[in-house]
Order: sequence, then C-alpha cells, then structure tokens
Amino acid sequence: MFTTDRVAGGALVLFSLLVIWESRALPLGTWRQPGPAYAPVLLAALLLLFGLCLSVPGRRAPLFSSVGWREWRHVSAILAACIFAVFALERLGYRLTVLLLLVFLLKIVERRGLLPTLAFAATLAYGSFFLFHTILRVPLPQGLLGF
Repeated sequence: MFTTDRVAGGALVLFSLLVIWESRALPLGTWRQPGPAYAPVLLAALLLLFGLCLSVPGRRAPLFSSVGWREWRHVSAILAACIFAVFALERLGYRLTVLLLLVFLLKIVERRGLLPTLAFAATLAYGSFFLFHTILRVPLPQGLLGF
C-alpha cells in the first residue's frame, strides 16, 4: 500500500543510500580526524534514519494515488528557478544570482509586495555573501561583473 509518507520516506532512503554509495570514493577518516566523506555520510545516515521513521509508520497517511497535482505550476517555477541558479551562479556571481532568484520566487511565484520582496532579497543576498565570503572566508563566485 503506497501512502504519501511511505513514498516520501522511500525517496529519502534511496537518496541517502545514493549519497553513501557515492561517498565511498572519498576517505571517511576517523572520529578525531574526519575525511572528506565524513560529513556527507553522517548527514546521509541521518536522512536514512528520518526516511525510515517517516515510511515505517506511514500507513495512516493518504494514498499516493489520491494526491492531485494542483500545484504543478508552482513546482515548475521553483524547478526553473533552481536550474537558473545552477547556470547563472558562475556567470552573474553569487549576490546577483541570489538577488534575482529571490525576487522571482517572492514576487512572481509567491506574489508578495514589491518593497518587502526587494528588502528581503537584497538583505539575504548581500548579508549571506558578507557572512560566508568576508567573515567565514568561503570563496563564492564573483561573476563577470564583480557581483
């Protein structure tokens, strides 16, 4: 019996197993000196546990076949925004890409007001860049225009 919880939990379990499988190419390391695969495997193990916790008792959830796809336009817009971010990040830079992405998601998809959208998008784009690039020294793409 395929319920929504069992399908979602099964997808999480499959994804976590894929991450664990792909992480085998990297050294795991030890508890005191973790290797590059340590964090992905740890997070995937947690995801596996959560997926099992979701799918095992999921018999009370609605049947998966009863789920309608009324939100397909919403999902398509979010997927298109993610694809845009993948291709724009290196070309436009982190700040401009995140700014455009958030303006699209908040103003067009969620239909929020223009001023709150611009304020939130600019604060998050430039604030997160300041946090990661300046304070934490994480290299983020600058883009062709230096944004």
